[in-house]
This record gives sequence, C-alpha cells and structure tokens, in this order.
Amino acid sequence: MIKILSATAAAMLLTSVAAPAMAQSWMPNWDATPDWSGPYVGVYGSSTNTNDQEDEFLRFDRNLDGNFGDPVTTAGGADAFSPGSCGGSPNGNVPTAGCDGDSDGAEGGVRAGWDFQFGSFVVGAVAEYSAFSGAEDTVTSYSTTPASYTFERKLDNLAALRARVGYAYGPALFYATGGGAMGDMSSQFYTSNGANSFTATTDDDEANGYQAGGGVEYMLAPNLSVTGEYLYTSLEAPDFNIRVGRGVAPANNPFVLAPNTTGTDMTRSNGRFGLHAFRVGMNYRF
Repeated sequence: MIKILSATAAAMLLTSVAAPAMAQSWMPNWDATPDWSGPYVGVYGSSTNTNDQEDEFLRFDRNLDGNFGDPVTTAGGADAFSPGSCGGSPNGNVPTAGCDGDSDGAEGGVRAGWDFQFGSFVVGAVAEYSAFSGAEDTVTSYSTTPASYTFERKLDNLAALRARVGYAYGPALFYATGGGAMGDMSSQFYTSNGANSFTATTDDDEANGYQAGGGVEYMLAPNLSVTGEYLYTSLEAPDFNIRVGRGVAPANNPFVLAPNTTGTDMTRSNGRFGLHAFRVGMNYRF
C-alpha cells in the first residue's frame, strides 16, 4: 500500500511539474500585445442583403425628352399604373397576388493590406476583390391591363480600396474602415405584357460608390489572425432604361398615345444600390 501511495504521489508530482512545461510548449510564442505593423494578405466570406425599398416605383418619360416623371395615362385620362408598386418580384399580374422580397446573398473575396502602428493606434490601407451570389435588388410596378413590369439588378463583383484606423488592445485590434468601391452590375427586365415591344438601353455595367464599416481583428499566432466585420456598400447603379413601343398593341395603348406614338421610356426611381455584409475572415501577416 505504501509503495502504491508513493508511486501515486510521485506521478502527481511529475504531472504537476511537467504539465506547465508541456502547455507552454504548445502555446504560441508571441507577445500578448503584438505589433500590427507590416503587410498582410487574407480571405473572407459573408452573408449579404440589399436595401429593401418598399416605396420604390417605376418612372416614365412619355415625351422622350430625357426627363423621367411623366404620367402614363389611358385614352380616358386615367393613371395606367394606379395599382402601385412593390419592392420585389411579382407573384402575379396584380398587387394582391403578393411580391417576393429580395433574398439574402453571399460574398467571397481576397484582400491585401499594410498597417502602421503608433503606440496603441494603428492606421493602414486595404485593397479587396469580391465575387457575389444572390446580391440583387428588384422593383415591380403594375398596370391596369393588368400586367407586371419588373426591374432587377445584380452585383457581380466589386473592387475596393479603403483606409483602416484602429486601436490595439492586447491581441485584438478594433477598427473603423472606409473608402471607394467599383464593381460590375448586370440589369434585367421582365414583364407579363406580351403586346408591347420592349427594348433595353444601358451605358455600361460599371457601378461606383463607397464602403464604410468596422470590425475587430484578433491575433491567433504571430502571423495568423481572424477577422469579423460589418461593411455597408453604396453604389451608383448604371443607367438602365426600357423603351416601350407599340408592338402588336392597339393604337390607343397608353405607351404610344398621340401626340407621341414612338413610345415611352421607363426606368426605376432609385438609382443607388445598397448592400449590407457581415463578414468573417482570416489574415496572414508577414
């Protein structure tokens, strides 16, 4: 029994001495307040959602003078779009059928940056490139025909260059960020109106704007950190107009009523695209 107790005591003593040494050997060998200065590269992913604007609608240029805001009226003088609009995709030709809102999307990208530390304060710049899936913004208006008219735009990719200003506290860096952004955006038009003709016109697919947000970066090891951030993107969407012609519609069709029988230009009321992103990522620091 004495031998057993002695062996047990020796084992406990050995464990108590060896455990801190073993734990220390497994812990990363880095300062609790790391130096954030220097270059880094990283990857990130996020879930995204676009601004839902329930009050958005379609605007019309009836006399083709370039100014949108003309009413489209029937031969009797009534508003041809009196049923109203919704911020989404239609479930039918009338508003009572309901409208599906824009679904959440996803983002993935790469980044490269450089930070400079001054005491506890950190300043730097970061460049990013993102690809998107499901980042769309849709609006629908209804005519008395009845028919639905839907404009949809999607953000395909985005490049950004932003400044970062942060405060280092232990292994964490809390920061705010903001700068310019430029991306490619595609636009589509859908309608249940099979009588008129519809021709799309657009200058290009480039969208320009800004990004702003903030987050935290946490150092896991001397060269490895994880990030979590919120970022808002606001872009000036490319011009995308639809010329509505007569097609096979009768001569008293609201889009081609005299004196202008050429047709009517149609566009959406909101020219900006807003996107919210909630990101997680990882950086490798050199």
